[in-house]
Amino acid sequence: MTSYRKVGIASLIMMASVLLSRVIGLAREMVIAYAGGAGGEVDAYQVAFVIPEILNHLLASGFLSVTFIPIFARYLAEDREDEGWRVFSVIFTGFGSLLIFFIIGAMILAPQLIDLIAPGLEDPVLKARAVRMTRIVMPAQFFFFSGGLFMAVQFAKERFAVPALAPLVYNLGIIAGGILLGPWIGMEGFSWGALIGAIAGNCALQFHGARRAGMIMRLRFDLRHPDLRTYVLVSLPLMVGLTMSFSTEFFLKYFGSYLPAGSIAALTYDLRIMFVLVGLFGQAVGTASFPYMARLAAENRLPEMNRLLNTTLKYLAVVVPFSVLVMVLRNEIVMLLFQRGRFDAAATALTARLLLFLMAGTVAFSAQSVIVRAYFAVRNTLFPSVFCSAGALLSIPLYWYNMRLWGASGIAAAIAVSVIFQAWLLYALWNRRGKNAESAGVYRHYLKIAAASAVIGAGLEALRRWLASGIDARMPLGALTLSALVGLAFMGLLFGAGRLFRIREIDDILEKILGRVRAGLMWVLAFLFPPAGKNRNG
Repeated sequence: MTSYRKVGIASLIMMASVLLSRVIGLAREMVIAYAGGAGGEVDAYQVAFVIPEILNHLLASGFLSVTFIPIFARYLAEDREDEGWRVFSVIFTGFGSLLIFFIIGAMILAPQLIDLIAPGLEDPVLKARAVRMTRIVMPAQFFFFSGGLFMAVQFAKERFAVPALAPLVYNLGIIAGGILLGPWIGMEGFSWGALIGAIAGNCALQFHGARRAGMIMRLRFDLRHPDLRTYVLVSLPLMVGLTMSFSTEFFLKYFGSYLPAGSIAALTYDLRIMFVLVGLFGQAVGTASFPYMARLAAENRLPEMNRLLNTTLKYLAVVVPFSVLVMVLRNEIVMLLFQRGRFDAAATALTARLLLFLMAGTVAFSAQSVIVRAYFAVRNTLFPSVFCSAGALLSIPLYWYNMRLWGASGIAAAIAVSVIFQAWLLYALWNRRGKNAESAGVYRHYLKIAAASAVIGAGLEALRRWLASGIDARMPLGALTLSALVGLAFMGLLFGAGRLFRIREIDDILEKILGRVRAGLMWVLAFLFPPAGKNRNG
């Protein structure tokens, strides 16, 4: 099988996983919205995850796939798998021990750390809840680290099914914790669910998958192993650097703590909606394509790796029109997802208003998750780390100015502007460093997609206004009907724009979607009306 076909199959597996994970993640946010609305308790819950996320970042737990895979893949290519497992054990033992030490320290110093990362959170009751929930969630970081290594070896062995289950189990754990424990301990129930989900989905299940992939793990302290030093040198820029997603989450909660209660909650709900598209396209494709980019880089086939990168980015451009669709239907989407329980019409209006600004950055988040992996594939983690850190720090005045001028809307706009500029510049710099001669075609492709999306958006907004004059979109049935009609019109306009602007990638994606729908309908018809001489049991 060619690398392109392997990436396609792996992408389908990861896209299915990410889609289910995002759907369950939205269900999780719906349960949280029902229990806490867009209020201070949800703000405290969101703040409680900041310190654990910082610790996760400092130990590069979220980057294990991009730091460990190139090292392990080299041993596989050289037919030295036993030495690869030895390095795996050394990294697990050394970094795991260090992580446990930091977890204990962070749990002890949680009150002081909360004051640093959310200085605007002045309510003593909410602050105490944030501290308690931080201490509940903190141990989960060890299980994320362990599971990250277990998933990395499965990716290196080109096994994607079991890792694809990790986010599903994790989100189900959060939902179960909130539903079962929430009536007694409130938002803390979701925190306990996060801990249980991390143990089950990200650690125990992945340990089983890694063992099936042939994992050999022993406790080994070997600080002199050359590849441990290589791993540290590769990971160090990521540990001290600020990634785009990490800085976004942090700045959202830091600056949001100065705004009225509920602002952090509303921005976080919108971020989860946006990350459905980012995860479905950018994260899934980036995760699936990286092992193949790393293999091509290890074999010194840089031109082929650039072609794979460019092709992937062209297909990711389809995120733009889908983002426009969400912008048009923002009120209906937020109302259908969240407006129940303690999440009232005022919370819907606030969340929908912020979603309009935030969705503008969706394609940049998606593209960045792929572009940065091109650097990682050639084992260059220093440059993207320094670049993203500089971009995050330079965006602080923008966040502060926008927050003071426009409040929560200003923070949402700052997120979008910052990520668009960073993703574009990161790709432009890769083209110079990686001698990507075909990048001009990617720029032209995105300009065509943007023009087509602008036309589609104008048409959909006019249609929505016309439909809203006869359909009461304030009620769930009306909002669902309006959304369905606008969605059908969107598919038709997208197909027409693909043909008019000669965008082959849109045609390919729509044909695959229609092909899956036709196959599903044929299966249903064959099940309901079996051929003569056969029954439903075959």
